[in-house]
Amino acid sequence: MKKTIYGLFFGDSITYGEYDGVFGGWVDILKRYALQKYNEGNSNELILFNLGIGGETTEGLVRRIPHEMAARNSAEGNMVFLGYGANDLAVKDGTQMVHPESFKKNILTALHEAKKYTDDIYLISILPFSKNVDGVVVASGKRRTNEDVLVYNQILTDIALENACSYIDFYKAYSADKEVLLSADGVHPNEKGYGMMAEIAIPIIEKYL
Repeated sequence: MKKTIYGLFFGDSITYGEYDGVFGGWVDILKRYALQKYNEGNSNELILFNLGIGGETTEGLVRRIPHEMAARNSAEGNMVFLGYGANDLAVKDGTQMVHPESFKKNILTALHEAKKYTDDIYLISILPFSKNVDGVVVASGKRRTNEDVLVYNQILTDIALENACSYIDFYKAYSADKEVLLSADGVHPNEKGYGMMAEIAIPIIEKYL
């Protein structure tokens, strides 16, 4: 018997799909893929919610995840994706938006909330930044470094291991070709980058179809 399963994608502008005027970002590609499979008539109905908010840090995640999870809960199954860190690690006016210790605490708080509804939780790595913006204060006043990306990704890796979550390593996939996969701002993927993220994520959602 077919099930209706919800997938909740929490995150920032990279989850939302900013700077992709072609496909609408990796989550939207997954949404279309799941709908196509369902319309072919031989799979579960997988309803994916893009809950990405541009500029959001884990502070915002902690505030809204209890309400979002309660509002979008399928009795037949849920999965949760958390894609944070690119804003948390940014330094603005000399202060890091969310320090590593607080970042870890916030992710663990969000996990605790999500686990009330599902054990299928995926932590998403932070992407590397282009060499043009690594350590540079950009127009938004934020400065990000690839050195910090490694620190925050290690936190995510450790949390995934210690809490029986899955870790999606987009960072590793980007490392060799980041200058080709990132948009002109050096932070967000371009359509090619988003397409590659979707290719990596499709086998994950196929397990639920």
